[in-house]
Amino acid sequence: MAVKSPCIDVCAFDGKTKLCVGCFRTLDEIRGWKKMTDHRRHQVINDRARRQAKLQRESPELPLGAAALNDSI
Repeated sequence: MAVKSPCIDVCAFDGKTKLCVGCFRTLDEIRGWKKMTDHRRHQVINDRARRQAKLQRESPELPLGAAALNDSI
């Protein structure tokens, strides 16, 4: 079974880190998701906590993850 995308339909990028504030992936990772192996997809997903921490450090003013989703409604 394929690894599900972590996308939460926020699709807003932080200019400092170049990460999506919703799913914590880079634009290249989002574009290439369908072509990635399941192993690589797991690596990207497993790196989410580190990426979220990086966003919180470098752009503390941004709502992240589910909070970003709530702010976009």
